[in-house]
Amino acid sequence: MNTTAKVYSMTAFARSQQLLNSAYYQGQFSWELRSVNQRYLEINFRMNDSLRHLEIPIRDKLKQHFSRGKIDVSLSIATQSAQALIINRQLLGSLNQAIGEIQQHLPEATHVNPLELLQWPGILQENSDREQQEQLDQILLEALDETIAELKAHRAREGEALKSMILQRCDLIEQQLLALQPLMPEIQQSQADKLRQRLLHLQAQVDEHRLHQEVALLAQKTDVAEELDRLQVQVNEIRHVLESGQPIGRRLDFLMQELNREANTLGSKSVDVRTSQASVELKVLIEQMREQVQNIE
Repeated sequence: MNTTAKVYSMTAFARSQQLLNSAYYQGQFSWELRSVNQRYLEINFRMNDSLRHLEIPIRDKLKQHFSRGKIDVSLSIATQSAQALIINRQLLGSLNQAIGEIQQHLPEATHVNPLELLQWPGILQENSDREQQEQLDQILLEALDETIAELKAHRAREGEALKSMILQRCDLIEQQLLALQPLMPEIQQSQADKLRQRLLHLQAQVDEHRLHQEVALLAQKTDVAEELDRLQVQVNEIRHVLESGQPIGRRLDFLMQELNREANTLGSKSVDVRTSQASVELKVLIEQMREQVQNIE
């Protein structure tokens, strides 16, 4: 069994804030990711219209990490263009090397005026809007990766707490089952004795063959061994699912329904206060688990 398998909650929050200090932009921006439980993966955006083109890559990134949950994505940004022109550094380096060689061979050559260098064809280039946007997009999406990692870590921490709580309730359910199983022969024998006493009290002529049939029928109606066995099987399956390392919320939700059905059947067959109490306790434990399972991815 994989004891390192993680369980992820769908409830989490992550925020990151960074400064912009690039060749094109200066300012700051922040990402916020809020996640709550949802049957499927739903992604909502709150960002400036000029950044709406990022929705598709953002969706793709989130889908790589999450399969369920309602995730609200918020991006706030305040920037200004750092400069309108940029220097062709590669060309400048070649010019600088050429100037150095000339000065080595002609020591009397004067130093070059930087303003004259700026007039050299190709040294200054206009900063295209597309290039600016591509650089900004890259910076923003790289920061989003960090924010997603934080959100996933938060969901994992919440998930481990949910996993611990569910395993604790599984242990308590097993305690109820272990306490009931040895009592069942005694409970069935008690019901058979009560039937005999009722017939004697009525001073009825008892046909032993018919009596055995009635006792057998009564035993069949009150036999909950099958329900106890199925409850144990489902508890075992819950433990197995929790260690599967896969998105498990829907599977656990189905198991909660099955557990509740068996607990209800146990209660409806009860002919003893102890089985009735156990049925109530089981339903309380199952409901506690079901409420938490709603938050598991």
